[in-house]
Order: sequence, then C-alpha cells, then structure tokens
Amino acid sequence: MESTGDSTRIVRFTKKDGGRAMYGMWRDDHVRAIVASPFEGMIVGTSELYGVDEVKLLAPCLPTKIVAIGLNYRDHAAELGMDVPEEPLIFLKPPSSVIGPGDDIVLPEMSSQVEHEAELGAVIGKRARKVSRENALSHVLGYTCVNDVTARDLQKKDVQFTRSKSFDTFCPLGPWIATDVDPSDLEVSCRVNGEKRQSSRTSQLVHGVAELVSFISHIMTLNPGDVISTGTPFGVGLLAPGDEVVVSVEGIGELINKVTEG
Repeated sequence: MESTGDSTRIVRFTKKDGGRAMYGMWRDDHVRAIVASPFEGMIVGTSELYGVDEVKLLAPCLPTKIVAIGLNYRDHAAELGMDVPEEPLIFLKPPSSVIGPGDDIVLPEMSSQVEHEAELGAVIGKRARKVSRENALSHVLGYTCVNDVTARDLQKKDVQFTRSKSFDTFCPLGPWIATDVDPSDLEVSCRVNGEKRQSSRTSQLVHGVAELVSFISHIMTLNPGDVISTGTPFGVGLLAPGDEVVVSVEGIGELINKVTEG
C-alpha cells in the first residue's frame, strides 16, 4: 500500500485475528494504537503496537454524513454535458454506503452502468457551523481518498442523485486520514486494472476545500468525522465484476477495492 509525504497517517483497524475496532497511527512497518479517537484529542499513550501485516484497515472514520460535490471540475461537467453550477452543487451519501480499503464494491442488480469517481475527501475534525472561509481549514482534521461510486443510468433516470449514489458499498474511504496536507494542488487519479482512467489536480477544482467547508457549514452543521467529497475530474468509467479500482491522491496514498456482482 503506497503512501507519500511525511504527514501523520491516522487509521481505523482491527487485528486480523479479531477484536474491537481501534484508531491508530500508521508507520511504514507498524501501527500504534491510540487511547482516544483523533476527534477527542488523539492521545498516543499506549504500548499496543502491531505489525502492518497483523491488522485489517477499516474506513478511517465513521461519518454521520458524506457531503459530496457535483460538477466541481469543468472537464467532468463537460463530459456529462452539464453546466458548471455557480454555487457548489451538494448532495448526500449515507453512512451505510461507506466501506474501507480492501472491501468489495458490490454492483446492484437494478443498475447496468456503475462508474468510478476518484475524489479528494476532507475529514472534519471539529464541529463546524457557519464558519468563515478564512477559518474553514482549521475545522479539517485531514484528508483521505474517496471513490464516489455512481449508478450513472439511475442518475440520469432519476435526475436527482440520491438513489444512484447511495447503494451499500458505494463510498469507499481510505486508506487513512493524512494530516498536514495542503489540499490546494494535489494529483487525483484512478486506475482500473492498471489502466489510468482519471488524472487531474485539485488546483482545477471550481470550488476549493475552504470554500466548500464554509458553504456547507452555513447549510448544515458538520460533525467530527464527517467527510466532504470534493468532486471528480474527467474520465469516469464503467466498472465490471472482477475489476480492481485504485483511487490515488498525492500526499495521501492509494485506496484499493475490488468489484463484485450483487
């Protein structure tokens, strides 16, 4: 599992031989458990140390909601034949759609056109309500990779996004939360079975992370652990059973999931 940069990498994990879910700090060869969650102070005072081959990574947070942004790259709006909205176009994905690295994306029977969408995710670290753009990033704990899996045929049929974005397993998150990352100019990419399908940079976002946090917080309260999925670039494409999907974000790492039939 590749990662880049020197930022702290916060994980949720279980031991492969069973046990409760824990938060920890990932290093190249081990995970150190932390006493409190990263949303409660992240106290590291523990001697629990595990080799990386002893643990299974889970989704790195338990969001009360995932606030996703539509059409936030101009080239993606163009490939869908849609105009770029003047304000951020927001929609919600349910917590039940969340899976972690290594978990399977399950294709639902009612869709024949399920597609990948590689995105940068911003993980809220402290409660945000009506925050200014200038203060917005202080409410972000760190960043993760998101795959905003979408049933494109149902999105077109329904016009609104709820059904197409909400199936179980349609929100892979991970592999961890990277702190001390500057979100302003990161490469976001997606490979399917080794073939690169998406590649752009967050400098091309129509609405950046600080603007999104501020905008959304004036609509709904953002709770610790909530995720803002910032939008996907050009190149979304079809997924099929047996595919391996790799979402990569520079400075964070790779989120890898297989695809199976429902």
